[in-house]
Amino acid sequence: MPKSSFVDFKAVKSAITMEHVLEHYDLMGQFKRSGDSLSGPCPIHKGDNPTQFRVSISKSIWNCFSECKSGGNVLDFIAKMENVSIHGAALKAIEWFGLDKEAMQAKTDDGDGTGQDTPKNNAVDAPTTPKKQAVVADANTPNPPLKFRLEKLAHDHPYLVERGLTLETIVDFGVGYCTKGMMAERIAIPIHNPEGQVVAYAGRWPGELSEGTPKYKVPQGFRKSLELFNLDRAIKEPQDLPLVVVEGFFGCMKLHQNGCRKVIALMGSSMSLAQEELIRKHTDRKSRVIVLLDEDEAGRAGREDIAGRLAKFVFVTIHALDTEGRQPDDLTPEEVAALLV
Repeated sequence: MPKSSFVDFKAVKSAITMEHVLEHYDLMGQFKRSGDSLSGPCPIHKGDNPTQFRVSISKSIWNCFSECKSGGNVLDFIAKMENVSIHGAALKAIEWFGLDKEAMQAKTDDGDGTGQDTPKNNAVDAPTTPKKQAVVADANTPNPPLKFRLEKLAHDHPYLVERGLTLETIVDFGVGYCTKGMMAERIAIPIHNPEGQVVAYAGRWPGELSEGTPKYKVPQGFRKSLELFNLDRAIKEPQDLPLVVVEGFFGCMKLHQNGCRKVIALMGSSMSLAQEELIRKHTDRKSRVIVLLDEDEAGRAGREDIAGRLAKFVFVTIHALDTEGRQPDDLTPEEVAALLV
């Protein structure tokens, strides 16, 4: 086996959690948090029972009590989801989360390079804390700024008009239809870090989805759980204005267009620990936060969890929409103005 194929399974499992993996699959909105556990439908066999799949947050393990009748750690979960071996799952995790490849490809304790979790036979070799600490630090490293920009994006694509965006907003956010590369045939949306640097592009499929076509595409290795869309501009707005939290890119852009410029998007219906920390960093006890998620099951579950967590350090209100299925980008300019009073 070549050296490059060695994988230290323990190091990979130490670097990521089940929450990281569920966020990667954009599944957190389907789960209800209760203390140290998450529960929801099983994403492996695509069940619909909201209690059939459970995750221990502290132990980072999962169990399906329905059709799968199995459980395991983060690598077991990825292996099941991707239909690959544990080795293959570890390689995918390294790529998805931008882990330190050299640290992850170190030989295991028995020196055979198989990456198996074998017990230690020599007490002298036991301490492994320094290596694990380095791996975890790498997992939390910010997304690096891109060294390129997507050029010649079409700002006049019909889908953008259908979503109600004006040309001014489209140009302001730098979105547009891409004709080549990874985002080919998608609406490319630049994502900035708090310093205003572009760290990724998200690609939205412009229209009805066919089976197997994902609505959004993001680059492998990019961790959206570390970013808040539009935060770089929202933090420049007056402190006395409320910070509005929505789910998606278009909800954020549409509210911005309708006068609510202090708005950020989670890029999903759940809030990661890193996103919570970003909000904490840019608010204080006098700050107001309005949680405005989609009016559906995932949105309602997400807003309750988010409001409860943010209420520990800011004044939070939940704004429920009046119709099932309604989204923030459906709000009229008058409704947006009333929201901010």
